[in-house]
Amino acid sequence: MQVLTVDDIRGAFVNATDRELEILDVAPELLFVDWFHLDFLAWRDPSTPARCYVIVELDGEPTGIVLRVAQSPARARTGICNICRTMQPGTQVSMMSARKGGEAGRREESIATYMCADASCHQNVRIAHPLAPGEFRADVDFRIDNTARRMRDFVRQVRDAD
Repeated sequence: MQVLTVDDIRGAFVNATDRELEILDVAPELLFVDWFHLDFLAWRDPSTPARCYVIVELDGEPTGIVLRVAQSPARARTGICNICRTMQPGTQVSMMSARKGGEAGRREESIATYMCADASCHQNVRIAHPLAPGEFRADVDFRIDNTARRMRDFVRQVRDAD
């Protein structure tokens, strides 16, 4: 991923309102990211925990979306993130929704998926997990590539809603 400044980050969002951009909290540690090894940038807003941000590269340009985190507690004992496909305790997976871009977003249409509650998909696919019954050990590069592809596809669905 290309190196992004705070201004680049703020300018990347395709579904953010002016107010959301105004209150966007870019955590200081994001400025020290190892950009070369980053497939996408995702973080929970430290000042507004019900908000999550994701930035990917689409067509060579940084493209970001604002997500809302569902407030209802998870009832499942385990859950699977739809982005990194990691099985975790139910409290570590949250439903996140994004207002669609363009005219669809102005009509308040949204799209949702289950994601790692702490937006750590990028790290989770790099960690060796114990195998679940019937699960096989996938190649780490395969998991990394597919996680990045699924995140790009989700952001593209939000951006290209019309």
